[in-house]
Amino acid sequence: MIGPDKRKAIYLLHKEGMGIREISRHMNVSTNTVSTIIGQGGELPQTTRSDKIDIDTELVSRVYLKCKGRVQRTHEILCEAHGIDIGYSTLSRIIRELGFGKRRKKRCGQVPDEPGAEMQHDTSPYRVKFANTPVLVQGSLLYFRYCKLKYLKFYRAFDRFKMKCFFHEALTFWQYVAADCIIDNTNLARLYGTGKNAVIHPEMAQFAKQYGFEFVCHEKGHANRKAGNERGFFTVETNFFPGREFASLENMNRQAVEWATVRMAARPTTKTRLIPAQVFAYEKPYLKKLPVYVPAPYLVLERGTDQYGYAAVDGNYYWIPGTKRCDVKVLQYAEHLMIYRNRELLGRYRIPADGVKNKRIPPEGQQIAPYMPKNRKKPTTKQEKILREAAKQIDEYLTFAIKNGVKQKHRFIRGLYGLYRKMALEVFIKTVIRALTYRITDIQTVERIATLQLTAAHFQLPLPQIDRQLEKRDAYIEGYFADEVDLSVYDKITENEDG
Repeated sequence: MIGPDKRKAIYLLHKEGMGIREISRHMNVSTNTVSTIIGQGGELPQTTRSDKIDIDTELVSRVYLKCKGRVQRTHEILCEAHGIDIGYSTLSRIIRELGFGKRRKKRCGQVPDEPGAEMQHDTSPYRVKFANTPVLVQGSLLYFRYCKLKYLKFYRAFDRFKMKCFFHEALTFWQYVAADCIIDNTNLARLYGTGKNAVIHPEMAQFAKQYGFEFVCHEKGHANRKAGNERGFFTVETNFFPGREFASLENMNRQAVEWATVRMAARPTTKTRLIPAQVFAYEKPYLKKLPVYVPAPYLVLERGTDQYGYAAVDGNYYWIPGTKRCDVKVLQYAEHLMIYRNRELLGRYRIPADGVKNKRIPPEGQQIAPYMPKNRKKPTTKQEKILREAAKQIDEYLTFAIKNGVKQKHRFIRGLYGLYRKMALEVFIKTVIRALTYRITDIQTVERIATLQLTAAHFQLPLPQIDRQLEKRDAYIEGYFADEVDLSVYDKITENEDG
C-alpha cells in the first residue's frame, strides 16, 4: 500500500509537468499505479468491502457469556448453530470492542518433539451438571505428543482398574502406541520413589508391557514435562464444556469421545496449522502397532449366591440361572460382567448406567427371574412420613438426626419407628425432645431415655377397656363357679429353696 505522502508527491510532480514514465522511474512505482494515483488526485480512495458482514452484537454477547468467555467456542456456535461465517480475528476484535477482557495464560516450557517418542496421561477433577444436578467427575486424557491426538473420558471415581480400562479403550481405538507414557507421580502406577528414581508398580509395568510402552514419572514439581497434556485440559475447560449440556455421564462421554477423536483431530493446531489426524498418519511408522489381540483388563470378585439366585455386585443384583446356590467367580470388565462357576460360564451381564442401583439384572438374552434378592434394600419412606406427621418435635428430631451423625439412615428410621409403635405418643415426644437437646442419634441411647422417662416421670397408664358382654359368655360363667385353684404347691417349692 502506497502512503498518503508518497501519493501527494506523485501528484505534485505530475502537476509540475513531469511525465508518467519519469515519475515511475524516480518513485519506483509502476506506470499503471502512477496513472491511477493521478486520476485519484493524490488522495486515498474511500473503499467499502463488498463481503462485509453485519453481525448482531447482542447475539455475540449472549453466546460469548454462555460459553463463559471462550472465544473459540463462541466462534464455533456462531458458525454452526447460527450460520454466521465470520473470521476468528474479526470475532476477537468485535468481542474486544464490546468491552470483554481477553484472558491470557502463561505458556509452559517446551521440549522438542520426536515422532513416536512419547505420549502423556493425566487426570483432572471437574464439577459439572447432569440435568441441573451438580456432580464431581474425574477427566482422564491421553495425549500423543508429536501428532497432538487426544482421547478423553470422564469417570465418577478414578482408580487403578479404571486407569487400565481407559488405556485399553484409548489405545485400541488408535491402534498405535508410543514408546513412553509420561505421567506424574501418581500412586495408581508408581510403587515408590519420584521422578527418575520412581519404581513403577509391577502390576502396572506388566500391564503396559502388553501394549508395548513404559510408564515414566516426571520430576516432582516439573509438570511442564507433560505440557501438552496440561494444555489439553485447558482446552477441555475452554472449548469442550462451554455451551454444552449433559444429561448423564454416558451422554457426556459420548460427546467427549466425538470431540476428542473427530472434531479436535481434524482441527489445525499450533502456528503451523497442522492437522493432528494427518500428522498421525505420518507418525505411524515411528509408533508401535498394537498386538493383534490384547486382553481387556478385569477384576476378579468372589461372590455368594442367595436363596433366590442372585449375586450382588456394586449395589445391583445379577440373577444366576440354574438351581445351584454355590459361590461364583465374577469377572468385572469396564462395561460388562462375566460370571463363572467351576470354570463354566453362567452368563454375560451388562453393567447398568451410572447411578443405577438396587436393580435386578438377568444374563444377556434371558428374561428377568420372578424372584427377589434376599438382601434387597427396603425403603423407609412410609415410616419416615408417619413419624414426621405424628408431631412437630419428632419431625425436627428426624431432620437433625439424618443430617448429623446417622450413618445408616434406614436402620435408624426403622428403629425409631418401632419405638414409636411401642410407646404412648406423649412419652415418645418427651423422649425425642430430650434426645434432640443432648444431640443424641444412637437408637439404643434413645431407648434408654424412653425407659428413664417411664420410670422417673410417674406416668399413669390408662386403665384397660373391659367389654362387659364378656361376663355373659358360657366360658366365663363356667369358670366363675369353678373351684379355686390350689397354689400351695408353689409354697412348698419356696420352702425347699430357702432350706
